[in-house]
Amino acid sequence: MGGSFAGAAAVSTHPEYDRLTERQDPLYSRQDDLRSPFTRDYTRVLHSLAYRRMKHKTQVFFNAANNDHICTRIEHVAHVESVSNVIARRLGLNEELTNAIAIAHDLGHAPFGHEGERTLSEISMEYLGIPFWHEKNGVHFVDDVELLRDSENNFRNLSLTYAVRDGIISHCGEIDQNGIRPREELFDLDRFEKAGQYQSATWEGCVVKLADKFAYIGRDIEDARRLGYFSEQQKKQLTEMARAQNEKAINTTVIMHNMIIDLCENSSLSKGLCLSRDMSDQLDALKKFNYESIYHHERLQPYKAYSRLVIRQIFDILLKCYRGEATLWEMAGKDYYHRRLIKEFAGWLCRYCRKDIIPDSLAETVEPFLNRKIYGSLSDEKVYIQAAIDYIAGMTDVFAEETFHKLLEC
Repeated sequence: MGGSFAGAAAVSTHPEYDRLTERQDPLYSRQDDLRSPFTRDYTRVLHSLAYRRMKHKTQVFFNAANNDHICTRIEHVAHVESVSNVIARRLGLNEELTNAIAIAHDLGHAPFGHEGERTLSEISMEYLGIPFWHEKNGVHFVDDVELLRDSENNFRNLSLTYAVRDGIISHCGEIDQNGIRPREELFDLDRFEKAGQYQSATWEGCVVKLADKFAYIGRDIEDARRLGYFSEQQKKQLTEMARAQNEKAINTTVIMHNMIIDLCENSSLSKGLCLSRDMSDQLDALKKFNYESIYHHERLQPYKAYSRLVIRQIFDILLKCYRGEATLWEMAGKDYYHRRLIKEFAGWLCRYCRKDIIPDSLAETVEPFLNRKIYGSLSDEKVYIQAAIDYIAGMTDVFAEETFHKLLEC
């Protein structure tokens, strides 16, 4: 049987609690606030626009808006929160931190799912020499891009706790591991150079990482079956895999349940978070099945090509608008062919630039914004390119499509 992790939970008695609850910028306080630092993070994410946009971002299957029963990114996040909360409660970990990491873990996803992520990474490598990956972009967004109004109605950065930010950047579940445990050093998160490079600094973050894999593997199979992706032979193969460890297992929901129970029974502080060998093998087999039968399916190829086209065209138009510190003045004054895209991008860009480079016609759009001005004066073209990538990464599938279709009207 698994052991209790209560002594290692990220609560006030944890030796590194002050560091885990540290924020980049102080938040306004209320004397009658009933929330812990991590619950406060949860509600800050819940009220953010980035969280709301996930309802129109692809999980795996494109254009889910036309099918109410296909998982979107926001539903996936809810599944991860549900699974990770059950595990954290059973193991005696901090449920509030677990929930906060879970709800925030995919805020960095680009439009069009992993294909959008790959396209932005190609652009980033081509122009900036660094890859784009959603775990690091998630921390970038909660640190620098996403904004909330404070108690005086001014927009400021989210300023989440170290533990939640760490859980976001370390949640990659693509690397197959068993027996994971937190890293010991609470270093600056800029040290992460690739997805999965380091484990989370908390057991709660490690739980979310595993819950993410359980959730996406199970739900992706369910959606693919609903959409008719599987042949009769593949359906038979799935049934055989489902019953490999439990002859009564008939669907992926039962498999996910069995994995949660298995993890809780086999994990301990000494062994780490781990599945039994048989259940770990089953998880690996299901993941392999998903890649072969879903993610590489030929039905997804037109969607992948379309998403690359949409993102590339939007980026190329924005790139041509760069004029150094005069960029915003030209955007405000020049009659561009793609006027709507440029105008919307300029209004968004102003929030993150120094006031002295913002033309009077756009000044009113930044009056309540007291966030960090991460793009400065736009004197460096690479900073502008990063801004364009950030803008596209924040789009929903729907907004990116609408933007692209308006380009065709010119």
